[in-house]
Amino acid sequence: MNIGLIAHDSKKKLMQNFCIAYRGILGRNSLYATGTTGRLVEEATNLSVHKYLTGQLGGSQQLGADIENNYIDLVIFLRDPQNLKSHEPDVDSIVRLCDTHNIPLATNLATAELLIHSLDRGDLDWREMYK
Repeated sequence: MNIGLIAHDSKKKLMQNFCIAYRGILGRNSLYATGTTGRLVEEATNLSVHKYLTGQLGGSQQLGADIENNYIDLVIFLRDPQNLKSHEPDVDSIVRLCDTHNIPLATNLATAELLIHSLDRGDLDWREMYK
């Protein structure tokens, strides 16, 4: 499965810790991330991550294009609803694309953990048929 990873600046450390904790599951899948998030995940986990541009330079739009083309199967977007900054990836566009194209999306740690366990159990295998 192709997993998209994106995190606001204040959630990047949380994304690293999440990926460290679930390295075994994530390592059996293909990871795609905006530039800085991808670099930090690679450094923390030694997993291979396809990196788009940084979010502020269009990485979130690149991820959005892959969502729209049904290439991404699951998105984990750890966002900070309290401290949004203008240069951080646009939550609304990613959420809208995931909703439009029936892509499972987590926007917080609790939901991310539910989705990663579902992925591990095979509950998301329906994505292969959906393609």
